[in-house]
Amino acid sequence: MKIGILGGGQLGRMLIQSALKYDDQFYTLDPASDAPCHNISYFTQGNFNDYETVLNFGKDKDVVTIEIEHVNADALAELENQGVKVVPNSKIIKTIQQKILQKEFYKTHNIPSPEFQVVWNRDEEITMPLPFVQKMNTGGYDGKGVQLIKNEIDLQNLWQEASVIESLVDIDKELSVIVARNENGETKTFPVTEMVADPKLNLLDFNICPVFLSEDIQKQIDSITEKFLEVVNSPGLFAIELFLDQEGKIWVNETAPRLHNSGHQSQEGNANSQFEQMYRVVKNLPLADTDFLTFSGMLNLVGAEGFEGNVIYEGMDDVLKMPKTYVHLYGKTETKPGRKMGHINVLADSKEELMEKLVKVKEMVRVIA
Repeated sequence: MKIGILGGGQLGRMLIQSALKYDDQFYTLDPASDAPCHNISYFTQGNFNDYETVLNFGKDKDVVTIEIEHVNADALAELENQGVKVVPNSKIIKTIQQKILQKEFYKTHNIPSPEFQVVWNRDEEITMPLPFVQKMNTGGYDGKGVQLIKNEIDLQNLWQEASVIESLVDIDKELSVIVARNENGETKTFPVTEMVADPKLNLLDFNICPVFLSEDIQKQIDSITEKFLEVVNSPGLFAIELFLDQEGKIWVNETAPRLHNSGHQSQEGNANSQFEQMYRVVKNLPLADTDFLTFSGMLNLVGAEGFEGNVIYEGMDDVLKMPKTYVHLYGKTETKPGRKMGHINVLADSKEELMEKLVKVKEMVRVIA
């Protein structure tokens, strides 16, 4: 099959790397000439937000998918009209890429998500009590486009753009669950992972699996995933980010209609990875076993503050000496502060050992120039 991917970043790269054991042709579209997929696929440099560019890219493909949601969904809808398979479908991409539509989707389908208010500019009256979170309607990614408004002083820094104003959850844990559905309606769910964010960068720092949850909390998550897959009515792989509050209630933070950072540890920690699963979804194959094999965790490799230029991975030799430790670099030659350059997966026999190894690796390696 000729499989087209909108976006040529690391998610597309790892999907292609995982699928090289099969017999397909992969085509990628990305605005950056040196995108991580440029040398492992049939690469087109172009704007995946441009209608005509996406249409021309996809018209001769058997299936088109995404590795970033900020693409031209109208062009994907036209490709569907022309008989090209789009996974996930253009309707759910269009819903999820706009925070306002995404939140209204949860409300319509009784999927628990924090209370919200829609504002179209900063001059509108905000009825949500402080503190609250402002999320830009479009364009947010990797912690960008989200800000915490704590007090009256912060109110002066409200963004002008159309936004969701969301009530603050008293968070105990941030969780993620990755679910998949193929065209035949078969579904599979990966074990829940715990996400630990870097407070400065607002990026995922560690990801840990498995998470041992009470029966009630697991039932809440199962109910959300089942409901989501039922109402989304599309094949695809989806990462549902969750809040567990201090009262033991689960809330949906947001959903990504694609491969996700919170599933990277599945490469070595699960019977099959999220990338294998995504390939099977795209091809409408039987879905893969998702069981966790042992304790696993992931650490993001991001550009250190004060360094910009040709990347150097300081301390990597020491990391490579560690047992059950796996390096995944993204083929990016230029680093800058906060840029995701790779990740490291770690396996362990207990959560305590896992956390010790993750902290040790974080202290050991720096991404500099």
